[in-house]
Amino acid sequence: MQRSFLISQCSLTVVFALVLASVPAVAESTPNVVLIMADDLGYHDLSGYGHPKIKTPVLDQLAKDGLKLTSFYAGATVCTPSRMALMTGAYPIRLGWKKGVVGYLMNKNVGMSPEALTMAEVFQTKGYRTGLFGKWHLGDRKPFLPHRQGFDVAYYINKSNNQTPKLWRGDELLENPFSNRLLTEKFTREAIRFIEESGEKPFFLYVPYSAPHFPLEAHPKWKGKSAFGVYGDVVEEMDARIGEILATLERRKIAKRTIVVFLSDNGPEPLTKESKALPFRGKKWSSLEGGTRVPCILRYPGVIHPGSESDSIVSAMDLLPTLSKACGIDLAKISKGSPVIDGVDVWNSLTSEAGGRHPRNTLLYWHGRDGPEAIRVGDWKLFFKGKSARLGRKVDANAPALFQLAKDIDETDDVSAKHPEKVAELKKLAEQELAHIRSRTMSLGNAKPAAK
Repeated sequence: MQRSFLISQCSLTVVFALVLASVPAVAESTPNVVLIMADDLGYHDLSGYGHPKIKTPVLDQLAKDGLKLTSFYAGATVCTPSRMALMTGAYPIRLGWKKGVVGYLMNKNVGMSPEALTMAEVFQTKGYRTGLFGKWHLGDRKPFLPHRQGFDVAYYINKSNNQTPKLWRGDELLENPFSNRLLTEKFTREAIRFIEESGEKPFFLYVPYSAPHFPLEAHPKWKGKSAFGVYGDVVEEMDARIGEILATLERRKIAKRTIVVFLSDNGPEPLTKESKALPFRGKKWSSLEGGTRVPCILRYPGVIHPGSESDSIVSAMDLLPTLSKACGIDLAKISKGSPVIDGVDVWNSLTSEAGGRHPRNTLLYWHGRDGPEAIRVGDWKLFFKGKSARLGRKVDANAPALFQLAKDIDETDDVSAKHPEKVAELKKLAEQELAHIRSRTMSLGNAKPAAK
């Protein structure tokens, strides 16, 4: 079983040395990183992932130029814990998260602890210029804001676009209310300016778009443009805006030394009927595959082979150790941080350099408000209680439900009665993993309300 682990300086140093020996000359200089995340984009919502009407030629080409992942999992089933997992490489429960998101089901004065090590802070230790342009959602009190969590430049909304009307640059309030239909354009323009102003200094650019989270409002130039209504308009605009960022990399002649990653923060919003997670069941908040299995595409010219596709299990938690490896950052030398990094370095798997076994075989699932619900080990997935799999009234609500994903991707054929030994095996592994996680945690940050 893949276990959570404390990073070993020795093992990281040895593996990193081996990777350096195999990376082509184009990657010898320190690469830039562009990390782009959609909000509530379902697995099925890109043309490259099977949507028949939404057209996303930019992301489709990105996949052709790089690697498309088909068993990639967001850090959680809802926004705040998903972003915690991405930024820290840890299961959100290690950071004190229990349920909900900032602004809903969470105390309004809490956020990700300033003591947690963020991806931005990791890149700063290597001399990177860091910038965030988009939705933060890891705390809206001053101690938790992005420019106090490792970002040199931050242009952002502090919660989802249905939860706040305010647009910020650092501590400066720029718009109240902002125009929701213009957010994708504005985040993109600021991201492009960040790239242009970075000069020759390596940069880590994080663009967590607020699209296509509801309320859905198409930009005037995209309104009615798609063949899939306003949802299609919003997604197609986002695709085109990503194209503008990629064009900037080309214009500045730095595309070949820039790692680009695209992902979604969780499955589709249940209230947004147009968004789908096909061929999976479940949406945002759910531990079914549709709740966290999302699109993910990576490109690094000369290193990641073009036109690659992988069905290996990869989590958003893995991006912190993986991108650190790719950029020559030794995490073992950074003292500040969450108690344990649950993410694993999958760089060799992504670049097809290492041959051998993929390092992640196990993943735990949390419901957005109800705690741990399931574990995946290889092709097997066990729900600890059948009610979590939503299989209908005939199912014993408290009995486990077991699925073999390779044969039953929509999780409808419970085979627990046929494989009691597999149920026992996965249950034991889950109990061990959960005990290990709960033994090493930190609390959420807690800030006093701002004085009136």
